[in-house]
Amino acid sequence: MTNGVGVQAGRTPGYGGRGAFGRFPELLDEPLFWLGHLCSWARGEVVEEMLFGADYEAAEEFHRGLSGRAEWPVFTVPVAAGRLHVVHRNAEGDVGTDYLLHHPDWDRAELLARDDGHFMGPGLSWPELTAAADNGLPGGSTVDADSRLLLLLPACGDTAVPAEAAGRLAAALRARTAVEEPERLAAALLEGQGPRGPVSWSVVGDGPRISDGRYSFRNPANPFALSADRLVRVAAALAP
Repeated sequence: MTNGVGVQAGRTPGYGGRGAFGRFPELLDEPLFWLGHLCSWARGEVVEEMLFGADYEAAEEFHRGLSGRAEWPVFTVPVAAGRLHVVHRNAEGDVGTDYLLHHPDWDRAELLARDDGHFMGPGLSWPELTAAADNGLPGGSTVDADSRLLLLLPACGDTAVPAEAAGRLAAALRARTAVEEPERLAAALLEGQGPRGPVSWSVVGDGPRISDGRYSFRNPANPFALSADRLVRVAAALAP
């Protein structure tokens, strides 16, 4: 089906028209979905083994089917000002996951991160991630904080994750997946933090929260970074 969240993401300025979008909230109840969704954060054979365990082939088959769908699964998480859209992009020869932030008053969606063979990001700090996961705002794909945390995790990167982050991630893994050692896996995922590793975030004066990531759209030193005014509105929309 294509309705609700899918239609809205498909009409988001700056992103719409690329494919048929669908809302599939039932995927969030499928443990195999999460294995593929989180795989970019599993750096190295040991961490991959902790994530996939005996389910590697089943997860691979599941995600072949997912990426072969005509409709692109879209999940939405409301934030203080706008919505985060997580788009599983099923374009032929260009499969990946895009993380977009949009507000109805904006002229375009802001691409915060791209999780694929040409990773761009991260787009979220840990406080922004947990704020989005925990806000309880209605109107998204789910109000479940664990699902929201795992949906947005691949877009996050932060050198300053707090001591309690591992426990929080482990609880989400235990609730939504069937991994055998969620505490050990959570610690390993937070240590590596995906293709480009953790980055530092800072706020100077009254300016927006920015990162120092070489591949981040929120690092003003990068030639492809969001403009100053767009950095401000993104930071305001995601403010913890």
